[in-house]
Amino acid sequence: MMLRGSIVALVTPFRDGAVDERAFAELVEWHIQEGTHGFVPVGTTGESPTLSHAEHERVIDLCIEVVGGRRPVIAGTGSNSTEEAISLTRHAKRAGADAVLLVTPYYNKPTQEGLYAHFKAIHDAVDIPMIIYNIPGRSVVDLAPETLARLAELPNIIGVKDATGDIVRPLVTAQLCGEQFVQLSGEDANTLAFLAHGGHGCISVTANVAPRLCAELHEAWQRGDAGGALAIHRRLLPLHRALFAETSPAPVKYALARLGKCAEALRLPLVPVKAETRRLVDEALRFAGLLDG
Repeated sequence: MMLRGSIVALVTPFRDGAVDERAFAELVEWHIQEGTHGFVPVGTTGESPTLSHAEHERVIDLCIEVVGGRRPVIAGTGSNSTEEAISLTRHAKRAGADAVLLVTPYYNKPTQEGLYAHFKAIHDAVDIPMIIYNIPGRSVVDLAPETLARLAELPNIIGVKDATGDIVRPLVTAQLCGEQFVQLSGEDANTLAFLAHGGHGCISVTANVAPRLCAELHEAWQRGDAGGALAIHRRLLPLHRALFAETSPAPVKYALARLGKCAEALRLPLVPVKAETRRLVDEALRFAGLLDG
């Protein structure tokens, strides 16, 4: 299983308050046709905090079913409750996910020792490849590279999604965890710099709306065409910025609605983006060549 390249952090489409399964399945199939290299259902971008357990599990099942083994599926199964994370991870294993993505526990604010104990407990409970998701901006805790190195000694902990924004971090992580430890950026705007510092790919929000361009960027980099990758990255930069002008995934849901891929519907406490953000997203979609006019 190769976890590299453009891995989409999938949105969860809604219609009339429920998960829009048809729109979700069509999105996944579109991504496969556009060249996306992997899928993350029900991460933060998938509005996992407001899905019921039944919905959460159903979205994972549906993603695995539609992908049909054509690409890796990394199921979002993290929680700030260790028992809940174990339960969701057990389901992902039964469903046939290739790996799971486990976010650092938000709100509880555990110490480094607490973080280690949390991830080790999940590791010891379920036999499936695990990627740790370090996102201090949402979880208020930063998993220190030294703690990650301890976790990397556990056989099923195979990588990290790094959303710290610290571009030196992949160099430090490779030094402590080894070159084979999978490093995926969680910051679209840092993708190319992250790859240059030894990263393997990106779990991307922007890939939701620009799957082909995101895939082509990684493929250009992998074949040694740094100039080509940079040209695509520059084309995507306004979109990377616009999609985070308000809390994600509100802007990306608006962008997908503009492309006719799903409704803009979000679950409270998230609300549709304001007029200024709509203008920024529209301009960025045009700049990337994804919207006429």
